[in-house]
Amino acid sequence: MDDFSDSWGVSIILVAVVFTIYDLILLMLTSGRDPGIIPRNSHPPEPEVVDGNTGSGTSQTPRLPRVKEVEVNGKVFKVKYCDTCMLYRPPRCSHCSICNNCVERFDHHCPWVGQCIAQRNYRFFFMFVFSTTLLCVYVFAFCCVYIKKIKESEDISILKAMLKTPASIALILYTFISTFFVGGLTCFHLYLISTNQTTYENFRYSYDRHSNPHNKGVVDNFKEIFFSPIPPSKNNFRAMVPRENPMPSRSVVGGFMSPNMGKANDDIEMGRKGVWAMAEHGDGKDGNNNERFHVNDNELNELSPDMGNIVNGDEQINRPNNHPRNANWEMSPEVMALSARRA
Repeated sequence: MDDFSDSWGVSIILVAVVFTIYDLILLMLTSGRDPGIIPRNSHPPEPEVVDGNTGSGTSQTPRLPRVKEVEVNGKVFKVKYCDTCMLYRPPRCSHCSICNNCVERFDHHCPWVGQCIAQRNYRFFFMFVFSTTLLCVYVFAFCCVYIKKIKESEDISILKAMLKTPASIALILYTFISTFFVGGLTCFHLYLISTNQTTYENFRYSYDRHSNPHNKGVVDNFKEIFFSPIPPSKNNFRAMVPRENPMPSRSVVGGFMSPNMGKANDDIEMGRKGVWAMAEHGDGKDGNNNERFHVNDNELNELSPDMGNIVNGDEQINRPNNHPRNANWEMSPEVMALSARRA
């Protein structure tokens, strides 16, 4: 700061500090915003397509189509059904395998910022990368100016001037290498913005065989990214999580419950079993795949004769290593003595 006259040294340092703070703010806006996550459905949508043979003796089975067709700017796009989120993904939406969410206008998942880059934070991501490139060039340039000023003031060689300021040499090497990465990334995203593509679409060669229906021209494409209003978030991350109602169960003989209760719901929610896969098996309504969650008292004899006898009080069950227990459900003398001792 003292080697430049008229407070130029203070101005150079001040610009570097302000530029760094601005860059960190953009980093927080990129990593801390909702990128455009689509909330999951709690239940799959209703089947819309009937798929089955119409011959005699066969029944038509309602199924969810795996792919739907939508029209965007005169072009027909196929949108896929997401097993995990239980919804049809809108155009340009993709499911992030790292975040495990469907994200609108998905560009890529950036591990350096720890966030998906998509519709609601792409603008800040590009500004962050671009400002980082400018900051690297700024630091690199003034480190070189500082070494040159030392050389001229002390009338020594460049090598000796570099040895007098090792911090400048470290910054020159660091910013020189970093400029290639962030600078190349900036140029690549400038190309994507000018053609209105995403990184995901570019890597999949989505528009190599046909024209891009989202391309509105260079000027309008830049306006869409930087000057269009950011849509509000579809998620309220500060809201209280609603308590889910417990699954109904019948308490029969110590609480009878099917061992597979809730298994189908968990499979659908975790994306392990598609809705159309369930429909192919009749959705558990046929005789081969029927789960009984509620059992009437008069049906116990059909399930097991022992259960019916226990309820009617006609039989005692002797378990190994246990005292015989009467069917009237009275407490045994051992339990009464233990409760009296604790009291």
